[in-house]
Amino acid sequence: MIRRVLWMALLAVSVSLGSGELSNRRAPGFALPDPEYKHYYDLQDYRGKVVLIDIMNTGCPHCLLLTTTLEQMKAKYGDKIAVLEVVLPPDNQATIAKYKAANKVTATVLCDMGQMTASYFKATPSDTHIDLPHLFVIDKQGVIRNDFTYDAKTREIFEGPGLFAEIDKLLK
Repeated sequence: MIRRVLWMALLAVSVSLGSGELSNRRAPGFALPDPEYKHYYDLQDYRGKVVLIDIMNTGCPHCLLLTTTLEQMKAKYGDKIAVLEVVLPPDNQATIAKYKAANKVTATVLCDMGQMTASYFKATPSDTHIDLPHLFVIDKQGVIRNDFTYDAKTREIFEGPGLFAEIDKLLK
């Protein structure tokens, strides 16, 4: 009976977190271009910083909520963190420029054709499902410490103080 109660408690905790299935592994490397294809950004450039990778779409209302939170993160933590917003097709130079201007985005926006996203999601030919927005939190050593998909259980991460608490832990 105690064993069953313990198992049920562990199950409840894991369900309540609703995230992290893609965590606790080295973050896959990448080199992705900015929307103008003038500069490529490599994950290795950010060693020693906490990196927040937001895989998003410019037409997604939940993505905009996270973008707003990430801009607040940049203002609070400055150069202790790096914020990278990764967009996929059908987004293009025009949609990205419009999104950045309308929402005063200062974070680095990168363009992915799918390979980087697939490696972060551990996508396979039989499992190509990707939920947006999706946030990967990478520690100073390049390890994915947590990942979050927007839902009712992770709302505080995307819209409130939950993400600040996550970052405070990693910066200690």
